[in-house]
Amino acid sequence: MTFNPDFLHNISEEQEDNTLMEYLQQQKPEILAYIAQSASPEIKQIISNNVMGLVGMLPSEEFNIQITTDRENLANLLASAMMTGYFLSQMEQRRDLEVALSDVDSIPPQPPKNQK
Repeated sequence: MTFNPDFLHNISEEQEDNTLMEYLQQQKPEILAYIAQSASPEIKQIISNNVMGLVGMLPSEEFNIQITTDRENLANLLASAMMTGYFLSQMEQRRDLEVALSDVDSIPPQPPKNQK
């Protein structure tokens, strides 16, 4: 799963007033690629399964699969994958925080240092 920054240059008239798209266009491609690569393998697998479920999962070795769509539907698929990735990333951070906080509960409390 790689990031293609060229998609930012092919905006439609509907997207010209999209402040998020404008913000993304102002970012350096290296930053966007780094963010895209920072997704864990678990997140990448879930997104991949989600996209395959949306597109169809016929085994390619048994079928000659061709998918045709228009730009708008493809953009919606991309947006869905991006939102799924963002959501999963937030949930992953929440899980890690909960695990870290549960470890704090198991640490015995320390007595105050300057107690006489």
